[in-house]
Amino acid sequence: MPLFEVETDSHIIITWAKDSDDASSVVTEAYPTDTVLRLTKRPRDTWVISKGALGLSGELDPCHTARDCLSKSEGDKVHAIRLYMHETGVDLEQARKVVESNMVMGW
Repeated sequence: MPLFEVETDSHIIITWAKDSDDASSVVTEAYPTDTVLRLTKRPRDTWVISKGALGLSGELDPCHTARDCLSKSEGDKVHAIRLYMHETGVDLEQARKVVESNMVMGW
């Protein structure tokens, strides 16, 4: 059974499911008020990251910006963190959390 990564407006959920419809159902049952933003097939075990716990809430799309910074830095984490801080104005700790969480997601 494949593993799916489902990003919502509040969570990133990685869960086993038969197909993308089943993966969406898992999210709907667990977090009925969340809206699915992205759904991707992934390897490994099931886990969930609360975006609020990482300080990733607000109008800015931190995932898109962090992935863009990682791409520009060619995967160099320190450079990506500096770029993220420059583009968003956040402090070092918040930039580190956002960039590292996106590295785990396979930017």
